[in-house]
Amino acid sequence: MQATLAIAAAVIAEASLSFLGLGQQPPAPSWGSMLNTAKNYVDQAPWMAIWPGLSIFLLVLSFNLLGDGLARRALDPRRSSYRPGDRVRRHPAQGAMPSASAAA
Repeated sequence: MQATLAIAAAVIAEASLSFLGLGQQPPAPSWGSMLNTAKNYVDQAPWMAIWPGLSIFLLVLSFNLLGDGLARRALDPRRSSYRPGDRVRRHPAQGAMPSASAAA
């Protein structure tokens, strides 16, 4: 839960530092350095900036949604131990057999 948010923050931090030239150096691939290179060609080739930016956005969004889903599932007080697909087991006294007084 907390780890997924930390991973998303690390992705943004790495991309930001690489964009500023403080992260991965140009031979190593990084979405931040790709965006830094693409800023010079936005007029001629906007897709050079769109794909790395969209990739960062989708990766961070997916980690945030994953962390939110895990937190809701683990910490929801209204959620019982029942999971979809489990079979409901009834105790015999809960209406499985008619009582003798009802039959008379």
